[in-house]
This record gives sequence, C-alpha cells and structure tokens, in this order.
Amino acid sequence: MSPYLSEDAALIRSLLPSAAQPPGDDDALFLGYAVLMRAKGTQTTAEDVHDTWSAWMLGREPDHPAIVPFEQLPARTQAMDLPYMQAIHTAAQQRTTAGGL
Repeated sequence: MSPYLSEDAALIRSLLPSAAQPPGDDDALFLGYAVLMRAKGTQTTAEDVHDTWSAWMLGREPDHPAIVPFEQLPARTQAMDLPYMQAIHTAAQQRTTAGGL
C-alpha cells in the first residue's frame, strides 16, 4: 500500500465527526476517498463519495439496495455521504496549505 495514500486516508478518517460511523474493514474505501481528495480536492461532491462507496461495496455486498445512482437515493441516505465529503474537503485544504497537493 502506498504510504502517501495511506496517510491521506488516515487524515480523512480522523476528520470525520464522531457521529459518522464508517463500516468496518474499510481501509480500501478510505483509500478511494484519498484518491478523490487528490483528484478533485474541494470539488469532491457527495455523489463522488457515494460512487466511491458503491464501487467498494460491489466487492462486499453486490446486492446492497443503496448501490444505485446518487440521485435515486432518498435524501436521508444522500445525507450520510456529507460528513465524508466534508472530511475530504478539509483534508484537501490542509494538504494544500501544507504544500502537499
């Protein structure tokens, strides 16, 4: 595993509010979020977060009912992606400020 992506993934995880409850055994998911942070930074959308989660979930539970396009999700389910998006934004801002992106 690449150390820089692992560090970014750990930063994103650390920035989640305590109310957010990421799924267990989710290192690969947070690596996906780290790639989003590097590719899109503060332009990352909740839809991007959901798409990353969906790709990760396909390998775990391919019949999960939330593996649908973001716009087809109920608003309550869409809102679950917001803390992750915000953590990615904050991590991107911190990395940019530190000269890391």
